[in-house]
This record gives sequence, structure tokens and C-alpha cells, in this order.
Amino acid sequence: MTAATSTFDSAHLIALRRVGKIAVAPAGGWVAAAVQRLDVDGVKYVSDLWRIPLDGGAAIQLTRGEHNDTAPCFRADGALGFLSNRPPAAGKPDDEAKKRSQVWVLPAAGGEPYQVTDEPLGVDAFRFARDGDRLLCMAPVLPRQPHDKQREILDDRAKNGPSALRFTRQPVRHWDHWLPDGIATAVPHLIGYAQDGTGRRDLTPQALREHLIEAEFAVSHDGRRAAITSARVAQDRIDDVAIVLIDLETGDARVVAGAPRTQFEHPCFSPDGMRIACLSTPRSVARVGKPALALADIARGGVTMIAEDWDRWPMLGDWTADGAALIVSADDDGTTPVFRVDVATGAITRLTAQSAGGTHGDLQVNAEGVIVGLRSTLRSPPEAFTLAASAADAPQAPRMLAALSGFTHAESVTVEEMRVRSTDGAMIQTWIVKPARAAGRLPVLFAIHGGPIGAFGDGWHWRWNALLWANAGYMVVLPNARGSTGFGQEFIQGIWGNQWGAQCYRDLMAVADAIEGRPDADPGRIAALGGSFGGYMTNWIGGNTSRFKALATHACVYSMSAFTGVTDHPPYWLLEMGGDPYREVQAFDRYSPARFVQNWKSPTLIIHGERDYRCPVGEGLALFEALQHFGVESEIVIFPDENHWILKPRNIVAWNAALLDFMGRHLG
Repeated sequence: MTAATSTFDSAHLIALRRVGKIAVAPAGGWVAAAVQRLDVDGVKYVSDLWRIPLDGGAAIQLTRGEHNDTAPCFRADGALGFLSNRPPAAGKPDDEAKKRSQVWVLPAAGGEPYQVTDEPLGVDAFRFARDGDRLLCMAPVLPRQPHDKQREILDDRAKNGPSALRFTRQPVRHWDHWLPDGIATAVPHLIGYAQDGTGRRDLTPQALREHLIEAEFAVSHDGRRAAITSARVAQDRIDDVAIVLIDLETGDARVVAGAPRTQFEHPCFSPDGMRIACLSTPRSVARVGKPALALADIARGGVTMIAEDWDRWPMLGDWTADGAALIVSADDDGTTPVFRVDVATGAITRLTAQSAGGTHGDLQVNAEGVIVGLRSTLRSPPEAFTLAASAADAPQAPRMLAALSGFTHAESVTVEEMRVRSTDGAMIQTWIVKPARAAGRLPVLFAIHGGPIGAFGDGWHWRWNALLWANAGYMVVLPNARGSTGFGQEFIQGIWGNQWGAQCYRDLMAVADAIEGRPDADPGRIAALGGSFGGYMTNWIGGNTSRFKALATHACVYSMSAFTGVTDHPPYWLLEMGGDPYREVQAFDRYSPARFVQNWKSPTLIIHGERDYRCPVGEGLALFEALQHFGVESEIVIFPDENHWILKPRNIVAWNAALLDFMGRHLG
């Protein structure tokens, strides 16, 4: 790693280790972490497993090689399970094993990992019961085909066809892939095993569309029951999502949490196995759905809401060891703290000190009641931390564990928080990141977050990295305008129902006004940029003001009505907009950037991944053609092998190079 005094650039960014999923050891004392590193050729990321002691000692690498070891999860006997595409066990030749992951186990007493599953098409996710003898896997299965012929049939279809997919309803795509049609393509099934990989049993033999899109599952601590999300299309053509309880001895299944126009997600069994915590999100055209904590009672039935009036969006982590409370995180005023929520009273206790700031996630509680998770800030990438789960100890500063990222540039920038009053009196919280040794007036990159329901928090972003841009000499402005989470439900509501170009735009312009008045910002050298919704808003800015010296729009939305038929989830888009793009085109397009493109003056960089099905590449191409038609200085950068995000290391470097080159030419 280069010395800390050097400038942090894209080469440094992709060379950092990326600490991902963690798992707490049953006996306490350490956590396992999946950590990505750049491969020897610098073209892809490879994942290893590391041991991180909870006493603050040095981390130890557990696995090595050019295969991917991911998704750590401990078995009840202390052995460490993980997914890997490493070569199969002896006596099982498979030249294409690297295309599929299986469950492997690293024995608690040491020794070499060994393979536990041999699913024909691989394993997508798995869980061991914390205390019982049970292993659950989510694995793709070809409908109506013999188990021992699955791999052969799929390989033949991939090489020789047919490749046709047949659908009778939306959605047909999701993010970057076509969904299984339930006829010729594999669909996810929940497969049960004993913890040693014996006794295979398909727990969802009739699974088709109900488990297709990002299905979630959990297993009770004693290994007697499983919970899985199950989707059914409703009248609005959006899936209602229920939680189904499966008895792992009998295979009997029943719904324990379900309601019309509601999604129950993220199931998590209580330590005694008698309750399932989850998130419940209703939907309506009139109001943006607010996630709330819910408890499903397994024995008595029924769902109870917890802390329903809390004006934040909780992200469920884990139960406390005694089952008395839930440990959650939630966006809160520009940070993401850890909270304890008492299940009996709904009382909420903030556990991380406000002065600590930061973004906290992947929260788990070990047998001793210690919270373990990942923490990052705008100046530091994710690393493991611990925290006491007791409300009596709140608030606390998280205790950081051994650092694995290799990051050394925290002092290269300063971070400042600013609040600006918008046109309706609301305060708009904004982060400002700039070079630590800055002098004089700086050029400004005015970034707009995606979503639109989301936020710029005090957290690390691997793609839109403010620290990298600040090291290139820019003041980076990160405003949380209307629609941002962590500022109350009414603040989010301001973006719902075809309001994208309304108060959110006015909020952003109020922040831009304040930036122009700062003595450390150059008002003549400010550029706006954003991705996804941020790309939309950059496009809206392009047709409605020429105040920005340059624009950069990534994975954008250009025409609201045209976007309806090509995005991957059209019914949800219609719910969010609350209109009819077929009968009321003018009303639906009232905030469509395409209507105002003739007013566009600012030089513009357009970036798009061709495999982006959420905001399809046609939106970027249509904008490029319109700007070319009207003689606006414009460039387009297409990544044929990327989706909504730019993920490959060399593409990350190219993405930032294109952005900084464009901004350098127009801002200096």
C-alpha cells in the first residue's frame, strides 16, 4: 500500500480489502469475516475468510486461494460453514465447479475445509441452526427434471438451446437478470439437510414464482422450524409478501405473517423459537410505505407491531441473547446508529453515542450478549466493531476490532456538516468533504443520491466515493433533500406521488445557493452529478437551470412515461408515481426531463451500464441523442458488462477517470 501521504485515487480504492459478511462464533471470542481482495491480475475480486478476535488482537487469515470463500455461518459444534466455488472433494471431478458454490465446512479443531453439499446447480445461500442439527440451503432447481440430470440438462440448454423464456405477467427482469420462467429455467427451492449434509429434503417442492425474487429465510436456533418469505401477486400487480413457517420434521407449512398490500420481510427467530421478528411495510398510492418492526407469535398466532410510532425506518439486526429486545439500526439525521428496541414496551434506546457518528450494519449478538457488526464513516471503510447490548450502558462509542481494509488516508480530508433552510422552512442536512490541505476557493462536485428514498450518511461508499473526489481537489457536497431517510416520514413523503421535480429540486437549489455563498467554494465552478434517481435529478436540473458548469448523469431516468414499460418492475413504478402514463401522458410527464431538454445548456457526461434493467440503457441513449440534436456538448460512456452499478475493478477506475477527466476539463 502506498504511503499515507500520497493522494488517495482509484488505484488505492480498488486495492483496499473489502470487509463483507461477518458471523459470530458460538463460544464467543471471535468473529469470522468474508473479505474481498483484488486478484493477482487486478481484474476481479476474490473473497477469503478471516478470524477477528473480539479482544482487539490481530486478525488471522483462515482461507486462501483464487476461489471465492463467502457467507460465513457457524455450525452448532463451532465449525465454520461457508460458500465456496473451490474445486470439489476428491473423487468428484467437475471441470465447471468454479461456476457453482457449495457449502463447505472448516472444522472447529482445525484442519482442511471439506465439502458438505453437492447441489447440481449450486447453492445461493445457507444457514446452520445455532443450536440444532440442521442445515438449510437456497438452491436453484430445474422444474420437472430428475435430480441427477439437472446439471447435464442445464449445460446442454446453455450450449445448444432453446433459450426462449415465456412469461404471463410482470416482472420478467430484476436488476441485471431475466427472472426464471418456471418452465425452462431453474427456480429457487429451500433444501433441508442434517448439519453434516445428509438427509437431503426439498422443503418447497412446488416452488415457482413465490420464491423467485430475493427470497429470505431463517432457521430457529433449535433447528426445528424454518421461515421463508413467500410472494403472491395482488390486484395492483405488486407482490404481497408473507412469511411461511415450515416444520422441518413434518414438512407442514403455514402462513404466520401476511396481510393484503403488505410485505413482511427479514424473518428472524427469537432465541426460544416461539416468535419471529420481521419488518412489515404496507403500500398505498397515497402514502409511502413505512417499514415497522413486527412480531409473529408461532404458538398463538397473530402479528404484533412494535414501536410502530417510531418515526424512523428500522433495519433488523438480531435479538438480544435473553430475547427481551431487538437490536436494529436506522438512518437518523445523517448517520446510522445502533438501537435497542424492547419487545414488551416498544421502548427505544440509542446504543451508539451521537458523537460517534458513522454507519452501522450487519448487526449480530453473540452468546455473551455482545453486539458485533460493521461500521464505516465518510473517512473510513467498513471494519468490525463491538458494542454492549444493554440499555444500561448506552450511549457508547463502538470499539473497533482489527482493521483489515488496509486504508491509511483518513486524514487526507475533512468532513463538515451543514444545515440549510429550504423554501418551505425545512432544514436540509448536508455533508461536505474537502481536501484537508485545501486553500482558496475549491471547485465543487454537488452530488445527488439515488433512491429517491435513501440518504447520504456518514458512511463509506465504494462507488460514489467522496474521499476519492476530495483527494482530486474538489469540495464534495452531499445533500439530503426531500425523500431522504432519517428525517421523518413526512420528509420522505415529499417525494411520493409524482413529485420528483418539485420540493426535492427546490431543496437542492437552496443548498446550492448556500454553497455558492461559502468563502471556500468557487461559485463559478460547481458541477452537479448523480446516479439512478440522482441521475434523474441531474437531468431535471439540466432542463431547468444553467447554474451548473457541468453535469454528470449515471444510470438515469430521462422520460417518465417511456420508462414505465422498460424498467424491471413497472407496477411498483406506477405505485410510486400514482398516475396513468397511457391515459394521462401529460400529467404523468409533468416532471419528465424529456419535456425540457430543449432548454439544456450545461456540458453533460452520461454514463450507463448496458445490463442495467432497473434504469435501462435506452434512457441514457435517448438523452444523448437529444443533447446531440440540440447541439449541447455531451459525451456518453457505456459499460457493456456492467449493470446499475459499476462493480469490476478496472471499470471502477475507468468510471472515475471519465468523471474526473470531464470535470477537470470543465471546472479546472
